[in-house]
Amino acid sequence: MGKSESQMDIVEKTTKSGRQSWSFVAIGLAVLLLIMTCAAVALVILYASSRDTHYVTSSGSICTTPGCVTAAARIIQNMDPTAEPCKDFYQYACGGWLNRHVIPETSSRYSIFDILRDELEIILKGVLETSDQGDREAFQKAKILYKSCMNESLIEQRDSLPLLEVLTMVGDWPVASADWHNTKEPNWSMEEKLSIMNSRFNKRVLIDMFVWNDDRDSNRHIIYIDQPSLGMPSRDYYFNGGNYQRVREAYLQFMITIAKMIREDKNMSKDDSFVQDEMAKVMQLETEIANATTPAEERHDVTLLYNKMTLTELQEKFALNEFNWTFFIQGVMSSVSVQVYPEEEVVVYGMPYLQELKAIISKYSASTIQNYLIWRLVIDRVSSLSQRFKDARASYRKALYGTTLEEARWRECVSYVNNNMENAVGALYVRETFAGESKRMVRDLIDKIREVFIETLDELQWMDETSKEKAREKAMAIKEQIGYPDYILEDHNEKLDQEYANLNFSEHNYFENILENLRAGAQKSLKKLRERVDQDIWIIGAAVVNAFYSPNRNQIVFPAGILQPPFFSKHQPQALNFGGIGMVIGHEITHGFDDNGRNFDKDGNMFDWWSNFSAMHFKEQSRCMVYQYGNYTWELAGGQNVSGISTLGENIADNGGVRQAYKAYLKWLEREGMEPKLPGLNLSHKQLFFLNFAQVWCGSYRPEYASQSIKTDVHSPLKYS
Repeated sequence: MGKSESQMDIVEKTTKSGRQSWSFVAIGLAVLLLIMTCAAVALVILYASSRDTHYVTSSGSICTTPGCVTAAARIIQNMDPTAEPCKDFYQYACGGWLNRHVIPETSSRYSIFDILRDELEIILKGVLETSDQGDREAFQKAKILYKSCMNESLIEQRDSLPLLEVLTMVGDWPVASADWHNTKEPNWSMEEKLSIMNSRFNKRVLIDMFVWNDDRDSNRHIIYIDQPSLGMPSRDYYFNGGNYQRVREAYLQFMITIAKMIREDKNMSKDDSFVQDEMAKVMQLETEIANATTPAEERHDVTLLYNKMTLTELQEKFALNEFNWTFFIQGVMSSVSVQVYPEEEVVVYGMPYLQELKAIISKYSASTIQNYLIWRLVIDRVSSLSQRFKDARASYRKALYGTTLEEARWRECVSYVNNNMENAVGALYVRETFAGESKRMVRDLIDKIREVFIETLDELQWMDETSKEKAREKAMAIKEQIGYPDYILEDHNEKLDQEYANLNFSEHNYFENILENLRAGAQKSLKKLRERVDQDIWIIGAAVVNAFYSPNRNQIVFPAGILQPPFFSKHQPQALNFGGIGMVIGHEITHGFDDNGRNFDKDGNMFDWWSNFSAMHFKEQSRCMVYQYGNYTWELAGGQNVSGISTLGENIADNGGVRQAYKAYLKWLEREGMEPKLPGLNLSHKQLFFLNFAQVWCGSYRPEYASQSIKTDVHSPLKYS
C-alpha cells in the first residue's frame, strides 16, 4: 500500500534487490476480468436492502463476547451511516474514521496501517527499554543500539564531529575542503569511490550494483547492475512544475545550507557564492542523471530488463570514459573477500541509463562528481546528527511531505532498531504479544483460499487448459511463512546471536553504530554471491505490519505484526477474518500471477510457462484494468491521474484477493453454518466481510505526499484500493 516519508514500511515494498512485493490487499489471477465491474455490483446487492437500519439490533442470535463487542464498536465508529454505500462506499465505510482522525504534524499520511504501526512501536519501546541483564547477546545488542539512539545529549555534544571523520574516509567533500580543486586530482578514482560507498556505507550512487537471486536460476545469486536511486523520491521532481518545483528549490537550498555548515565546522572562510555555484553544479548533475533514468512505467516488464553478460562484455558495451568495470566490482566484492573474473556473469537491468551515463560523466569535473557522491552520503546521515542539521532539513521536509514536526525521538529510534535488527526485535515482540495458535489458524485460512483460487481457474474462458495446469502447479507450490521463524524463540539455538556476531555497539557512539550496521548490511548481501540460496530464510522481521509475496521464492509471508485486528483475531467473527487477513492472503497468492509474478514459474525462475493464447488474453484483460485505474483522478495530487501501468500488479491483486476471500468465506458458511450477528449492527456477515475489507483502507494524505505517492507508489491511493 502506501509509504511513510522515510521508508515503505506500511504495506508493500518493492526493491530492486529482488523486487519483493510486500502488500496488504490480496487477490487472484482467476478474477482478473470479472472483478472490475462485479465488485461494485456485489456491494450494491449486499447493501441496498439495509440502508435504513444500520445500527438497529435485529432479533436472533447476537454475539456479546468481548471480541464481538470490540469489533462492532470499531466498525460502527469507522462508518458514516448517512452516506449511500452504492454511490460512495468508501465514505460509507470510512467516513466516521476520517471525521475522527487528523493527520499528526509529524506524518505525511495517516491510516489504519499507520495506527497499527504506532501501536506496535509502543510495544517495542517497552521491550527495548527493559533491563538487558540476563538477556541473550542479540537482545543486549538491540537494547544498546536503542540506548545509543536515545542519548540525545551526547549526540548534541558530538555535533558534526562523527560526520567530519567519515568525510576523511571517503576522500573529503570538495565544496568544504581546501585541498580540492576543479581539476581531477591524480589519485582520485571513480571506481574506488563508488566501491567504498557501496561496500562500506551500503550506498549505491551513479551505478546501482547489488547481489540477488538470479531471476533465471532461483538457486544461485548473481551481480546486478541497474540505474541508481536519486536524492529526491522520483525523477518527476527534477523537471515538473507545481509542488515538484517547490520541492526542487527546497532540496537545492538544503544542499547549500548543509555544505555551508560543514565549511564553518572546518573553520573555512565563508564563501557563499562559491558554495552556491558548486552545489548548483551538483543539482545540474543529478538532474541529468534523473533524465537518463528510465521512468518506472517503462520498466514494468522484468523480462525486458534482464540482460545477462560477462564482465568483459559489460566493459565493451558500456565504456564510461576510462571507467574500469572489473576494478569497480572487484573493489566492492573485496570487502567480503570474493574474487571476480573477466568471465563473471552479471545481469544488467539499466541498459538505457548506462548508455547515457558516459556522456553525462564526461561533462563534469572530478570535484563535482565527488561533491555529488558525498552529498548523497550526507543527506542520509542528517537524522543521526545534532538538531541543527535536522533544522536545516525542515523546509525540504515541509515541501516534500507537508510535515512540520519531527517524529518523537523514541519512535525514530524504535523504527531504526527494528529495521536493522529485525529478528532480534521480532523475537522480543513475539514473546510479548503474539498468540501462538494464530499460526495454525492462518495456515488453515491459506489452505482454504488457495483451494478457492485453484477452483476458480476452471471458470476462466480466456485461459487454456495447458496454462491452467501450470497455474495450479504454481499455486500448490507456493510456500508460506507465518508469524515468525521458530528459531528466534529457541533459547538453545545460537543462530539468532550469530546473525549479529560481527556487530559491536557502544551506548555512547550512535553514529558509529549506524556505520557498523551499514557495513554489515552491505557485506551480508554481497557475500551471498558465492553462497547457495537459502529458500527458508525470512527476509522480513516479525514486528512489521506488512505481508508480501516473493516471485524469486514463490513464497508468501505474513509477519506477526499483521496478525491482529482488524485483519485477524481468534475472538472476532470469521467474516471479519476472511475480509481482513483472508483478503491479504488472496492478494499475496495473486501476486504470483499478476503482470510481474506471472513471469516466474513454481520454482521462482523467470520462465514463460504461458501459452501464446493465454498470454495474449491476459494482456488484453490487463489493458482494461490499466484503463480503469488510469482514469481515476486524484484531486489531492493536483488533479493528476493514477498510473494504471505502475499500479497494475497491486490492482490485480486487490481485485482478485477480495473475490477469493469472499468465495472462501461462503464455502466456510456452507460447512459451519451462519455466525451470530454483531451487536448494534443490523448487517449480515456477508455485508460485514466487505465492510471490514473496506475499513482496512481508511486513511488520508497530505497534498504534498499525495504528489509524491502518485509518482512513486505502486499502490493506488487508499480510496481506490
